[in-house]
Amino acid sequence: DVQLQASGGGLVQPGGSLRLSCTASGFIFTDYALGWFRQAPGKEREGVSCISAVPGMSHYSDAVKGRVTISRDNAKNTVYLQLDSLKPEDTAIYYCTSRRFACPSPMKEDQYAHWGQGTLVTVSS
Repeated sequence: DVQLQASGGGLVQPGGSLRLSCTASGFIFTDYALGWFRQAPGKEREGVSCISAVPGMSHYSDAVKGRVTISRDNAKNTVYLQLDSLKPEDTAIYYCTSRRFACPSPMKEDQYAHWGQGTLVTVSS
């Protein structure tokens, strides 16, 4: 079975940082692009970032560009999302997801095949 297990969410003050992790199993990790979406309370799910299969080209939404870094460790079947300079509007459930090979732009939910359960990020003082 395909599984995507996200972790690393929590409560952080504005300006702080968090690193989210997502460990995958059940598919050939290096054949897949890995992405992160988020859903804030009362809002639609939106794409945040995606990193392609080897050689790992990355894409970021305008809302997070310059504050977020996506990376992957193929040896650990894990994708990371480093969140810096966090703002209250970054508060959301963050979901990891996967699709074959490349990262389409813009990111849309129906482009992705597999989804994790989400991890909550709360930015508040």
